[in-house]
Amino acid sequence: MDKFVIRGGNPLVGTIRVSGAKNSALPSMAAAILTEDEVTLENIPNVRDIETERLLLASMGAEVELRKGELKDRTVINCRTLSDPVARYEIVKTMRASSLVLGPLIARAGVARVAMPGGCAIGGRPIDLHIRGLEKMGAVIVQEHGYLEARAERLRGAHIVFDKITVTGTEDLLMAAVLAEGDTLMENCAREPEVADLAALLSAMGAQIEGAGTATVRVRGVTTLHGARYRINPDRIEAGTFLIAGAITGGDLIVANCNTSHLGAVMAKLEEAGARIDVLGPDSVRVRASELRAADISTEEYPGFPTDMQAQYMALATQAEGVSLIRENIFENRFMHVQELVRMGANIKVDGSAATVRGPARLTSAAVMCSDLRASASLVLAALVAEGESIVDRVYHMDRGYERFEEKLIGVGAQIQRLGNVFAPKESAVFAG
Repeated sequence: MDKFVIRGGNPLVGTIRVSGAKNSALPSMAAAILTEDEVTLENIPNVRDIETERLLLASMGAEVELRKGELKDRTVINCRTLSDPVARYEIVKTMRASSLVLGPLIARAGVARVAMPGGCAIGGRPIDLHIRGLEKMGAVIVQEHGYLEARAERLRGAHIVFDKITVTGTEDLLMAAVLAEGDTLMENCAREPEVADLAALLSAMGAQIEGAGTATVRVRGVTTLHGARYRINPDRIEAGTFLIAGAITGGDLIVANCNTSHLGAVMAKLEEAGARIDVLGPDSVRVRASELRAADISTEEYPGFPTDMQAQYMALATQAEGVSLIRENIFENRFMHVQELVRMGANIKVDGSAATVRGPARLTSAAVMCSDLRASASLVLAALVAEGESIVDRVYHMDRGYERFEEKLIGVGAQIQRLGNVFAPKESAVFAG
């Protein structure tokens, strides 16, 4: 397992570019199942989950090309042949987004066999909302031997009200509805930019969708979709992570190739915490920080403060003057990074779904272990300001969702080296002098 060795203490200065959104790319790749024509997606990040999705589609008989070199951010998908509509456990066990092929497979092939999904162990993300919606549209679904087996001669439009807001559930049923017979009305939908991104792709493929990105979405089913060429949004979570990196290190960082309209909650909270935020344009923002101060957060569905930024913000809170209260309202098991931050010297107390962070804390180097994708980012951020050299282990979690993360940080002044599965170096063995 790879690990990072990080020497803290360097302000990050310069410009850092954001990659495409993994959480837009994965449902967009699944949407290619809905047509026999070629779908070309641009701004695709080179991360492990994308490779897993490629293997998944290829195992079903699709042709998937991930372009390299100058066009490495592009994938061309042809699902003309779906010889084996099965999402096998050995492929999808590490990726929660595998459930996103369920709706498209039933809509296109009338049959699907999908392994119960895996991914980060951050709490329950039940797939029952997907199943209920598909059953209302006429699918017959049973669970056996760890797989969901679904059949439908043709899905029918339905009125679906989600019991709770679900991003992947909204996306899955949206993809199913576009080929269903008749109209589908979905209420209490997720409003995340990634949902709107998927809807824009589907519309480019010939779907008839109204209200995507709002709580109420209407879909008029069509008989076929055609191919399309589409560029997905920049990754708002990666952009937010880099904004916090600039603030926590007291740097002067420009985050470019982002969509600033998707960063409102994060930028507002950073300003409240003492960072100086200057929006330079629709795709660029500058962050500077001097004296950080405590500010509370409460994670909410978009447009609220994202749960995927909670761990990174907690790292920032360890360096802020005062007491910050962090409430996690989305996932019940998303404080696994707390104990690792405490190992570095953070003063954090957890009580149920709330964490109290007292700062500023003097962080010192330690060997810490990543437990999930966003926890990985928080530990790297903490290591950037810790005294000495920290070892951040199991960074394969980070590779699932951040493209060339350490390389981008090195480009703006961070001291990071990636190591293979070797013994941790002692006292300046990596960064001599």
